[in-house]
Amino acid sequence: MPNALHIRTPLIESLALSQGWGKQVFLKMENLQPTGSFKIRGIGLLCQTGKAQGIRRLVSSSGGNAGYAAAYAGRKLDLPTTVFVPSTTPAELVRHIEAQGSEVRIVGDVWDETHEAALRFSQEMGALYVSPFDHPLIWQGHSTLIDEIIEEIGAPDAIVLSVGGGGLLCGILQGLQRHNLRAISVIAVETEGTASLAASLKAGKLATLDKITGVAKSLGARTVARQAFEWSRQYPVQSVVVTDAEAITACLRFADEHRCLVEPACGASLSVAYQRHEVLANAHRIVVIVCGGIGTSLEMLRMWQTSLAAAVGAQDRLQTQAAQ
Repeated sequence: MPNALHIRTPLIESLALSQGWGKQVFLKMENLQPTGSFKIRGIGLLCQTGKAQGIRRLVSSSGGNAGYAAAYAGRKLDLPTTVFVPSTTPAELVRHIEAQGSEVRIVGDVWDETHEAALRFSQEMGALYVSPFDHPLIWQGHSTLIDEIIEEIGAPDAIVLSVGGGGLLCGILQGLQRHNLRAISVIAVETEGTASLAASLKAGKLATLDKITGVAKSLGARTVARQAFEWSRQYPVQSVVVTDAEAITACLRFADEHRCLVEPACGASLSVAYQRHEVLANAHRIVVIVCGGIGTSLEMLRMWQTSLAAAVGAQDRLQTQAAQ
């Protein structure tokens, strides 16, 4: 296998998050990957393996970080790549994907519809279908995060990460198992409008959300990967659900304190550390996976913050009027 398409990212201690808490908080800076997110670890491995096995075309289904990672992998591996995206994908993200040399097809209003169309097309073309999150090689690629963390600081007490489809969660759990660290607490964070893992754990079976809502669109899988659900019942995984406002506030604080922009999907996990959430009460060495994301800007974060504040204010006024 040729050199990996991802890089080894910095693991830094955040004094802003650690000081005054009596804990050490480390940040695994996956936002610094060539594609702006952790996705290239697993997707890169899947695409490289596919090419080594004779695959000559890639097809992906994501208007976000996974689609961009597949497009980047296609360019680096010199493989024609088609990325299917839902109609809700911002034009700027489409341009990012096209800039990597990939063809973009807009199909469906939600990812689930886009996924079905991309899967059919890949079968017709004899191409490798690059799932955003649901493939063993993707999990294997993501598991290299644990290798790097252990080499640098040893075993932490807790790892905090955001969950969308569950690919990152599967990779982290696979890496912990490989290092015989099954007892480390894993904090799986979702936003209120994307919490398919939390819904599944509550129901005791794989559950599908009626719809995806909120700003953390890159966490927007209506059904989490079955493997992520099954492993979450076998390992010490603790589910936490945060609000959009908490995720956005964490993004803005992170930008001020660490001079980096990340998506609300990443802000979800950061918010758990910023809130000093009770789920971390017994942990002293904490690693937050800064999963990154290309789908944001400072202007967008501030716009979302203003819109959410206005919505909360309007709701408060209605409640006050109703009580009078």
